Amino acid sequence: MLNFSAKQLVGVGLFLFAIFVGVPLIISATGRWDFYFTLTSVALLAIASAGVWLTFYIGRINIGQGAFALIGAYVSAILVVKAGWSFWISLPAAGLFAALVAILIGLPILRLRGVYFAMITLVLTQVVTLTALALPITNGAKGISSIPLPSGVSLFGIPLIPDFAAMENTKLAFYYSACILMIVTYAALYRLVNSRLGHLCRSMQQNEELASSIGVNIAYIRIVIFAISSFFGGIGGAMFGSIAQSVYPSSFQVADSINFMLNCFLGGLGYVVGPMLGTLILYFGWDLLFELGEYQLLVYSIILIAVIRFLPNGLLSLRLGKGDQK
Repeated sequence: MLNFSAKQLVGVGLFLFAIFVGVPLIISATGRWDFYFTLTSVALLAIASAGVWLTFYIGRINIGQGAFALIGAYVSAILVVKAGWSFWISLPAAGLFAALVAILIGLPILRLRGVYFAMITLVLTQVVTLTALALPITNGAKGISSIPLPSGVSLFGIPLIPDFAAMENTKLAFYYSACILMIVTYAALYRLVNSRLGHLCRSMQQNEELASSIGVNIAYIRIVIFAISSFFGGIGGAMFGSIAQSVYPSSFQVADSINFMLNCFLGGLGYVVGPMLGTLILYFGWDLLFELGEYQLLVYSIILIAVIRFLPNGLLSLRLGKGDQK
C-alpha cells in the first residue's frame, strides 16, 4: 500500500486544481483558446513519454515510441471510420494492439543486449511509416481523414461523456479528456513503480546478472514492460488522431520518437513525473527559441547537452528531498 505525506497530497491537489480550474479560467480571461490545443498536445506527448521512461526504468533505451503512437492512431481511426466503433472503445483497443505488436517484436530482440535493442527501436518508426504507406486498409499516402468526433457515452440513461459533435467548444472537451488520460497514466505508472513488479524492474536496472541469479525472469519482465510502454504510446496516438480527425503515415516521425526520449532525460529519469515536466519544458522551450531564427537548433542543442552534463538526473534533481519513486 502506498503512503502519501501531507505535502505530497497538497501538491497533487494544487496540480489538479491548476489543470481543471486554473488553466480554463486563465484562458477564458485572456481569450487565447488556441492554448487548449497546445496544452492538450503536451498532455498526450507526456503520456507517450511515460512509456519511454518505463523502458528506461529497466535499463533499455526506447527510440521507437513514435511507431506505437502511429499504430494506435491508425487502429483507432480504422475501428471508428471503417468498423463504426465508438472512439472510447477504440482507445483501449488501440493501446492493446500496440502492446501486442510490442510483444511480437520484443520476444526476439529483448533477449539481446541493450545496445541492439536501442538500434532496432530506432528504425521502428520508419518501418511502421512504410507499412502504413503500403497497406490498403490505411489508404496509403492519403491516410484516413474525416474521423468523426467522439460520441457520447451513457450508463443506464445517465450521460457520462457528452457528444463532442454537439458541443460548441470541442477544444475544452479534448483538453479535459487528455488531462484525465494523462493523470490516469501517471497514477498507473506510479503504482507500477511501487509494486512488486516495479521493485524487480529496479533490481534489473541495477544489476541484471544479480537479479537473474535470484530467480528473476529477466526476459519476461522486459517484454511485459515494453508492452505496457507501447500501450501508453498507442493510446496517446489514438487521441491525437481523434483531435486532428485524421491520421497520415507522417503523423509521427523518427524525430518524435527522439523527442519522447529527450523528454525523459530533461525532466529526470529518476522521477515518475519527469517525462511530464520534460515534455512541458521541451514543447514550450522549442517555441520560445524560435525567435533565434537560424540559431534555434544550435542553442537548443547546447541547452540539452548542458542539462545532461550538469543535471544527469534531469531538472527535477534540483528539487529538495527525495525522488518521487520509492
